[in-house]
Amino acid sequence: MAGPKRNKVPFFSSLQVKYAMSYLVIFAVVLVLLNTYPVVASQELLVNSKRDSLKNQAAVMGSALMELETLSADQVSRVMTMLDSMGLDRILVTDPSGLILYDSTQKQKDGEEEQPQEERYAYALFQEVVSALWGNDVFYSRYEDSKLISTAAAPIMYRGVIIGAIYILEVDEAQGTLLLNLQQNLRSISLVIAAVTLVMSTFFSRMLTARMAALLRAIRIVGEGEYGHRLQPVGRDELAQLAEEFNHLTDRLQTTEEVRRRFVSDASHELKTPLASIRLLSDSILQTDQMDPEMVRDFVSDIGKEAERLTRITEHLLVLTRLDSLPAGQTEPVDLGKVTERVAAMLAPVADAAGVSIEQNLKPGCFVLGTEDEMYQICHNLVENAIKYNFSGGKVFVEVYPDADQILLEVGDTGIGIPDEDLPKVFNRFYRVDKARSRAAGGTGLGLSIVRDTVRRYGGWVTARPRHPEGSIFTVGFPRCDPERALEKEE
Repeated sequence: MAGPKRNKVPFFSSLQVKYAMSYLVIFAVVLVLLNTYPVVASQELLVNSKRDSLKNQAAVMGSALMELETLSADQVSRVMTMLDSMGLDRILVTDPSGLILYDSTQKQKDGEEEQPQEERYAYALFQEVVSALWGNDVFYSRYEDSKLISTAAAPIMYRGVIIGAIYILEVDEAQGTLLLNLQQNLRSISLVIAAVTLVMSTFFSRMLTARMAALLRAIRIVGEGEYGHRLQPVGRDELAQLAEEFNHLTDRLQTTEEVRRRFVSDASHELKTPLASIRLLSDSILQTDQMDPEMVRDFVSDIGKEAERLTRITEHLLVLTRLDSLPAGQTEPVDLGKVTERVAAMLAPVADAAGVSIEQNLKPGCFVLGTEDEMYQICHNLVENAIKYNFSGGKVFVEVYPDADQILLEVGDTGIGIPDEDLPKVFNRFYRVDKARSRAAGGTGLGLSIVRDTVRRYGGWVTARPRHPEGSIFTVGFPRCDPERALEKEE
């Protein structure tokens, strides 16, 4: 039989790709921050340094020029010549109207004489100069063409009156190159990290999804009926725990499957025996001419007995199927002592016919949670077995009594007993200690299985042990129930 069609997982829907992409997204965010924050922080640090430096220089020049009271081109030129350019690329000094009185870029190089001042009169219409003439200290800085370009302007004050403005410009290629190198180094580092991240994310995602793929393959193998397949847990993480739980599950599935197969085999065997007897007896009647009517009557009686046996087996199988598949019914407080008393009264004729006496010791007020029908069935099966597998003149002892927080039902007998090696197996389905006697007594080998499964449905337990000097004792324990509290909960 072909297995179900396995649809291939789309590439971008696979867990391996999703894990790898998640790693890459995380590292991409980290790389963006790595390439942004250091550069921005470094640039901010340089700008702050430039601001302080240029403002200080402007303040020094302004202090020197404010001593002139009024500004003229010649006087400003002499003062600025004395101060030198301080490494700046351009220095402008204006009067209150913005007229340029001094421009360091107009000076002749190599010691040549300056051009006449009147030929280079012009107005400084820079934003920084206008703002300084309004009494503001101004600073601007920008990064352009691998250069840090900074400008500053400040008013020149004399006794609280603005008599001019000073404008300075600095183009710092060294600091610009430093920022550029920082960006390039960060970019190179980012490329290396990206490559390593790609390799590592692929490796880790493949390693993680490989274990998931192994689990998926194992589930498919077990789904096809190979219950003996197991996973080898690796590590101590959640996937290792999942592998262990998978192995526990397959253990239970394998056990269940073995029980099912054995149950089917045993059931088939048990059903085959009466069916073979019925067929043999019916063939004998059909193939024998002029059979004695008395013999025919005996054969038909035997066929009826075998049919009754088939009916009992099928009824017990239906009970076990119901116990396996259906949840426990509506529970109520049940007086186990009274139920056991009814069972003993019902089976008294059977015990008398077998020459067995029933002795009872039933304590009052022994309530358990369950249904009366199923408690009756438990008691009936145990007492009936004690009668069937007893000797003529034997006894059956039935007790119901409280023990701490439990209610115990004990059924003992003076019968054939159970060997020690068979005690762990007596509750298995179709298991019989004495097969010949069981069939003669009409047993199906399912009664004790029904008892065990029914008891477990209501949180109880059942055990079997030898009774000295002869016979055996079956003990059933249920949680003790307070009828009043149980009724209050229902209300």
